Amino acid sequence: MLSENPLPKNELERLLKLSELDLDYRDFKESFKDLTKLAAKVAGTEISLINLIDSYTQWSVSSFGIDLEQMPREDSVCQYTIAVPDDVQGFEIKNLASDERFKDKFYVKSDPNLTYYFGVPLKISDHINLGALCVLDKEYQEITPEKKEMLELIAGEVVNRIRIHFAISQLQSKISESNQVKNKVAHDIRGPIGGIIGLAEIIQMQGDSNKLGEVLDFIKLIQRSGKSVLELADEILSQDYGKEKKKLPSAQELTLETLKAKLSDMYAPQAISKSIKLEVTYKDENADIPFPKNKLMQILGNLISNALKFTPLGGKVNVTMEMEVLDLEKILRFEVADTGTGISKEKITEILEGRAESTQGTGNETGFGFGLNLVTHLIQSLKGKLHIESKPGEGSKFKITIPIKE
Repeated sequence: MLSENPLPKNELERLLKLSELDLDYRDFKESFKDLTKLAAKVAGTEISLINLIDSYTQWSVSSFGIDLEQMPREDSVCQYTIAVPDDVQGFEIKNLASDERFKDKFYVKSDPNLTYYFGVPLKISDHINLGALCVLDKEYQEITPEKKEMLELIAGEVVNRIRIHFAISQLQSKISESNQVKNKVAHDIRGPIGGIIGLAEIIQMQGDSNKLGEVLDFIKLIQRSGKSVLELADEILSQDYGKEKKKLPSAQELTLETLKAKLSDMYAPQAISKSIKLEVTYKDENADIPFPKNKLMQILGNLISNALKFTPLGGKVNVTMEMEVLDLEKILRFEVADTGTGISKEKITEILEGRAESTQGTGNETGFGFGLNLVTHLIQSLKGKLHIESKPGEGSKFKITIPIKE
């Protein structure tokens, strides 16, 4: 018998791999549409889903036969699928209504009144499951081993497309970076070469009236300009832009404006379910300047989910964002503030040291104990800083500062 709310043994490693891919969960609806339909046809079920599971939420990135985008991780069946041993062929529940773990779930007690479930892990590498491909039905189904094997093949294709999506994003980033390098080179070389041409034109225009001393001075200037071009060429050739790219792991870009839209769309349903007012705002200055995605969706998403978890019905969660543009870097500042239960000094220390443990939310939500640890790890990996202001019973403010080098 599997325990309630199981966790993969390598849960933090799994979450880090998911964050490394830096996926936008809304990108896959169309690209996976054919696979969800195929899975349902193979299994003979009414419904199929492709689910990715993070610290708090199951994201249905593609669906067939049902309109579903997300649900709390603790309510999902797929949380069991990602925890099955590697030698087990998926996870199957023949009657959800008679299983103590699922009989009271909303999708069993009310529409769509589901009965049958079979899920296959989405295995990105040995022992790491990003989520699950699952098929469901209102009636009992009998899926043969051959069909289960076919579903595993479809799950493998899902993972292949995720890998391709990531590779294309990385390539787009390299192309963008190459264009930036090209523009920089063109700008830096244009000045010295323009100076050389200008001096040569002066000598040509003055013709016979040129004095030897002036000509020698012009030649010295030309030599200096030419030398600076050679030095610049040497500098360009000696730089390894591939290594510099590793400092920016994200292939995609955001602006404060687009980031606000994504966060509002993705986390509003969680807020509405608890009658919490979620407000995401940004300062207009520099709001349209692009910056690398750099796992910001994972960082802010986990903080928002955590704030919603610990804020009672009717409370508020405010997310504020701003960017400061300096000569050699941009500074991103974020704040996630809530009117929730607050945090003790001891708990704040645990969070900042990356050893936070699971606790139960105000709506009896299950905590998995990895969301804030993941946030701490990701912020540190970006050379950022996390500051927490809170007192028990007075809400919390999570303040993040992340530098982005030009």
